[in-house]
Amino acid sequence: MGILLIQENKKARFDYEILETFEAGLVLTGSEVKSLRDKNVQLKDSFIVFQGADAYLQNAHIAPYKAGRYNNHEPERKRKLLMHRKELNNIFDALRERGLTCIPLKIYFKEGRAKLEIALAKGRKTHDKREAIKTRDVQSQLQKLKRRSRG
Repeated sequence: MGILLIQENKKARFDYEILETFEAGLVLTGSEVKSLRDKNVQLKDSFIVFQGADAYLQNAHIAPYKAGRYNNHEPERKRKLLMHRKELNNIFDALRERGLTCIPLKIYFKEGRAKLEIALAKGRKTHDKREAIKTRDVQSQLQKLKRRSRG
């Protein structure tokens, strides 16, 4: 069956320095799963919060399912993440001790189940973002030169 990418949070890789990634399952309703299959999701301003011992996805917008009527879901509700207790403890300790943040990178289907790739990340300053833009531009120019030299 493989992996079917639904949405990637490209802005996260620009705004944050990614230190470590994890895979988490999601507790979803039926209309949310159908809406995900239609790729009606936005991860741009979302983040992970801890309440008690559990982790939740906050501010992720999953649009209401078009064919759903009275039993549709709330678009920006908190969604519980399904992870091993050891992983949750590691993330929680890193957030508390090192001052990092936890953000979603992408949402996808893996063997028919909705999964979320989350990351421990450190915020970038403006000058770091400029540096990232410069290195990206240099890499693209090198790729163009390689293509020209082959042709």
